[in-house]
Amino acid sequence: HVQLVESGGGSVQVGGSLRLSCVASGYTDGRYCMGWFRHAPGKEREGVATLVEDGTTKYADFVEGRFTISKDKDKNILYLQMNSLKPEDTGMYYCAAAEYRMSWPYVLQRSGYPNWGQGTQVTVS
Repeated sequence: HVQLVESGGGSVQVGGSLRLSCVASGYTDGRYCMGWFRHAPGKEREGVATLVEDGTTKYADFVEGRFTISKDKDKNILYLQMNSLKPEDTGMYYCAAAEYRMSWPYVLQRSGYPNWGQGTQVTVS
């Protein structure tokens, strides 16, 4: 059973930075997709960034080079470094994982991920 625990959220000013962390446990270190999603009030949960086991990454268009997803394989921690934050980045950020590869066009769609963390709040003002 995969468990995901996020941390690192908080309140920052416009233009500031945050680094989110997601500690993962209970999964086999084979093929996988891991990603960050966010849910803003009044909006659907949307994919932000994803990473697969070979290090390939994919970002949502709105990231525009401001965020970086990475993984410490030894510690099983997924990170999301967020720079140049905007008010529209405000929301609950969730870590998600799938113990398989999915078709690349779908890696930022939440429906492909069966495992989710509890979320960490990010507020930019």
